Amino acid sequence: MRIGFIGAGKVGFTLGKYFSKHGKEITGYYSRNTASAEEAAEFTDSRAFDNMGELIENSDVLFLTVPDGSITDVYRQVAQCPIRGKLICHCSGALSARLAFPDIKETGAYGYSVHPLFAVSSKYSAYEELADVFFAVEGDEERIGDIEGLMKSVWLRYQRIDGENKIGYHCAAAIASNLMVGLIKESVDILGRCGFSPEDAVSALGPLVRGNVQHVLEDGLESSLTGPLERGDIGTIVKHLDSFDAENEEKVHGADEGVFTREEEKQLYKLLSKKILPVAQAKHPERSYEEIKKLLNE
Repeated sequence: MRIGFIGAGKVGFTLGKYFSKHGKEITGYYSRNTASAEEAAEFTDSRAFDNMGELIENSDVLFLTVPDGSITDVYRQVAQCPIRGKLICHCSGALSARLAFPDIKETGAYGYSVHPLFAVSSKYSAYEELADVFFAVEGDEERIGDIEGLMKSVWLRYQRIDGENKIGYHCAAAIASNLMVGLIKESVDILGRCGFSPEDAVSALGPLVRGNVQHVLEDGLESSLTGPLERGDIGTIVKHLDSFDAENEEKVHGADEGVFTREEEKQLYKLLSKKILPVAQAKHPERSYEEIKKLLNE
């Protein structure tokens, strides 16, 4: 398969370099920013095109590696060219292929979403990390085997999902990535009440956060769960919950938008604790967590 890229940003650089390093033929790049296309082409030992139609004509697979908000508009330009039989892919986490490429069946082409569950940080080095990254693949059933074959041929891990589940998939990624920052921010705020500066709080939490996440990734949820809930230490959990009652509805750091009240903090603690109760129960099937469950539901 000859692979072409429309868009020469971090994702385009990264996928192009990875495919190239693993023996795939990269046709080249087209971008409104000619300098970016030339740079990407040099990086992947391919060609910079100044005409989108020529790139399309010379490619079997097209990756539209442009910002999410531009994917459909760029696709409409692509669809003005002969694309029958070609595989058109985007790399958005939130958009399904059906929504990104409206009426693609009328063109005779096939649309797919190929999303890396990964934050591409550097266009020059991120390709070195792709072997450990999972991709979510969805789109037209007729040729999806070709996309899966491409992924397998370069040793990339993937999971086929249904397009209707794309938003749920993206939500899961946001919770594990973006919202994790919010969870750590909550710990930083509580440590602030104990006298820590924000900088010292982040530094102090570092080994704990890194170690726990690494343990989860290597050994799974059940093996990694520790703490008072896992031990069935209801006395400590009660003390934790009581600690949120001090100063009642006073804001933690004034009235800044997004700052929780103590009651909201308590509810966050309860909700997350209820989420890990089944994990604790699976780890210790002989242990009863009914009292803790009742406390968390009060």
